[in-house]
Amino acid sequence: MSGQILVIEDDERILQLLHRGLVYEGYRVTTAMDGLKGLALARDNPPDLVILDWMIPGLDGLEVCKRLRAADEVPILMLTAKDGVSDRVIGLDAGADDYLVKPFEFEELLARIRALLRRARAEAPKVLSFADLRLETGTRQAFRGDRSIDLTAKEYELLELFLLHPRQVLTREVIFDRVWEYDFGGESNIIEVYVRYLRQKTEAGGEPRLIHTIRSVGYVLREPT
Repeated sequence: MSGQILVIEDDERILQLLHRGLVYEGYRVTTAMDGLKGLALARDNPPDLVILDWMIPGLDGLEVCKRLRAADEVPILMLTAKDGVSDRVIGLDAGADDYLVKPFEFEELLARIRALLRRARAEAPKVLSFADLRLETGTRQAFRGDRSIDLTAKEYELLELFLLHPRQVLTREVIFDRVWEYDFGGESNIIEVYVRYLRQKTEAGGEPRLIHTIRSVGYVLREPT
């Protein structure tokens, strides 16, 4: 699988390693060592995927991620030495599609790149709906009736999962696997936190609840009772 990859990384040793390894794997690679140059390259020569370091000069990785996401749906894989759960949440909420902690194995990086590119190429814009809740996957915009709802990256993915499986009880394990794709360990309340965010946003106009708790099991999207 080939494609155009933009690497934004200020560690010259890591940058050279990534460039050499990705070119060897058949990818076309452009590189930048600061956030502003990376944004300019993304604008002038849109990539199929961005590998983005968190700690870079100029604009940091979080700001670059937000600006890339505001302009495009390009897959973003964030690299960082920050390995705390809260750091992962911040990075993903900024718009990153995946998160890899340094130091990392190059084979794992390649596997994540392949997965992100497969997902991006398989996704076609569509509208998912249940009751008066609607999600437009092309624009990543949600609506409750005529009311527009702004979602973070993870809120969108969680709501999309519910809308793809209406009236089906989704266990916590399934939600972890489909939305976060890795184990948050002791920080097991992350699902509750994001369900609460979604409920606040989808019920902000006084609408009846659609996302219901199934005690000791998980959650289900179903009609109000």
